This record gives sequence, structure tokens and C-alpha cells, in this order.
Amino acid sequence: MTEHDHSETYKQLSLNIAYYRRKTDLTQAQLSEKAGISLSYLAALESPKRVKRFNSDTLFDIARALDIELSRLFDFSK
Repeated sequence: MTEHDHSETYKQLSLNIAYYRRKTDLTQAQLSEKAGISLSYLAALESPKRVKRFNSDTLFDIARALDIELSRLFDFSK
């Protein structure tokens, strides 16, 4: 089995989280509270320079807090 490097996908997810947060006029503090995660964790997740693995529950919670479909976080076409 070959190990895959998903760092580019994680970077795109980071950028999309930040994009949708700004689009909904939320601060990092507001989104972290709505999603039930710490501010420092959200800041790390939004940083495209830090490859951070996302767990599914966190992505579900962020999408819910942003009031968007989860699939939009995986739309890398923009």
C-alpha cells in the first residue's frame, strides 16, 4: 500500500474554512465558540502553512456552525 500525501488537500480545507468564516462575517472566536472548538485549534486549522489533520466530527461541527453543506468545504474549484 502506498502512502499518500494529502497536504495539499488539508491546505485547501484550511483556506475554505477561513473563506466561509469571513463570508459569514464571523471572527475566529465566534466560529470556534459556535463549533465547540478552541480558538487556538481553529486558528491552527485555518493556517494553510500548518498541515493539520482534521477529524470528521470537527469538520461536521465547523460546517454546521457556518451553516453550509459539508461538501462546500471540499469544493476546491474557486
